Formats: sequence, C-alpha cells, structure tokens
Amino acid sequence: MNIGAVSKKSGVSQRMIRHYEGISLIPVPPRRDSGYRDYGEDDVHRLRFIANARDLGFGIEEIRTLLALWSDRERSSADVKRLALQQAEALGEKMKAIEAMRSTLIHLAKGCHGDSRPDCPIIDALAAKMS
Repeated sequence: MNIGAVSKKSGVSQRMIRHYEGISLIPVPPRRDSGYRDYGEDDVHRLRFIANARDLGFGIEEIRTLLALWSDRERSSADVKRLALQQAEALGEKMKAIEAMRSTLIHLAKGCHGDSRPDCPIIDALAAKMS
C-alpha cells in the first residue's frame, strides 16, 4: 500500500512516517516500479505501536528499545515493566511541575484586577523571572 493508505490505516501522518523512516524507527519500504513506497501490514502494526507508545509519553529512544523488546520473542517482561514504571515516574514528575505552574498562574490571576488599568502582577512576575 502507498504512504497515504498506511497513514490512514495507522493513524500516523505521512510526515511522521517519513520522519520515522529517516531516524530508522521503521524500515524504509521497498519501492514499486512507479517509485512509490510499498508498505505492508507489518508497517501498519509497527506504526500503531509507535503511536501508542508516543501517546503514553515515551521518547524516541525508549520507543526504539520497546520496539526491540517487541520483536524479541525471548524478551523478559521484567525489562518491559521496568521501562513502563520509569515512564510512569517521569510522568509523575511532569505532573508535579505542571501543577506547580498551574498554581502559580492561578495565584497571579487572583492578584490581577483584570480591569482597564495597565498595572498587572502577572506581567510583573513574568518580567521578574526573566531578569
């Protein structure tokens, strides 16, 4: 199937498919006589795997590792579990950072009159952080 069809079936954009080929996350498919790439069902499954891993916040190198584990029928599930728990921990840290940012914004917004006056504690706080 061509790149448009594999994109539609996998839910991964053509641009990202080309990117994943460029960084060797997926193999470059053979070309038809017409010059178009010729993808198969294995490519669709691999792209869905990558998309699912991206949705869970895994980075490219972690996905590369997960793909290797997925392909390895002799893998230890402990290796996969370790990666999942590391990702869960990283997401927890990001959640804490996001919640701190949210709290700061709410605090700053409460201190802002939100009227026609030019003075604004939000702008003041942003300017103070930059200097």
